[in-house]
Amino acid sequence: MLLGATIIQWSAALATGVFKTLGPASTSAWRILIGALVLLAFVRPKVSRWTRNQWLGAIALGASVAFMNQCFYQALARIPLGAAVAIEYLGPFLVSALGKRSAKHLAFVALAGVGVLAIARPGGVMNFWGVVFAAGSGLGWAAYVFSAHRVGAQAEGFGGLAVSMAVSAVLTLPMSMGSLGPVLSHPRLLVRLTEVALMAVVLGFAFELQALRRLRPSTAGVIFALDPAMAFGIGLVLLNQSVSAWDIVGMVCVVAAGAGVTYDASSTEAVVAQ
Repeated sequence: MLLGATIIQWSAALATGVFKTLGPASTSAWRILIGALVLLAFVRPKVSRWTRNQWLGAIALGASVAFMNQCFYQALARIPLGAAVAIEYLGPFLVSALGKRSAKHLAFVALAGVGVLAIARPGGVMNFWGVVFAAGSGLGWAAYVFSAHRVGAQAEGFGGLAVSMAVSAVLTLPMSMGSLGPVLSHPRLLVRLTEVALMAVVLGFAFELQALRRLRPSTAGVIFALDPAMAFGIGLVLLNQSVSAWDIVGMVCVVAAGAGVTYDASSTEAVVAQ
């Protein structure tokens, strides 16, 4: 999961350079389309014997990935990478934290909320719609955790991932085909999109799917606790995005809340919210 998160966020940093030419919606759609084509070519999923539940799981995963990534790229176009991931992380975090309705877990939720407020700083310089899109991506991320766990359990190998990404590509096809001319007329742009797709969709999601086969959604949700810290670091190194004192306070609160829920879940059997 840590490998997958690192590669996905690294690819997101690279993708921001394409926003000026294609915009975030088309960039996200092309990333999914190219990644889906590569997966289908190499995996060649045998779907003739798939059950209804397998198809429903793949469709659910594909829809959640499409929604999550569209919102996330819209957020990246407006706010720094670290802030976007910290706000987005509330999705899987709440899945885990609210699975056990105890005072301790509610305290962790409150701590994470304080952290996000410190990062978003209402009334500050943070773009309002960037925060909204990041929150929307968090909802998609929460759905992704459950659906990826289901697909990983029902489909062998990477067949489920390939079909799910194909579903995502179909859902976002109008956004990618609308910018077909600029992409084909700029070879370097196509190379960058292919690079981002291979990193995020093929490698990143593949790593995460392998992890989610072995973890409960509640446990997986809180292992993502290090994502905000990782995103701030990548944003600082690759994008030269400044990190303020409030960002550090918020990041520490979010990571501490996620680590606290992880520790608590490891000591007692977690009840997953259905």
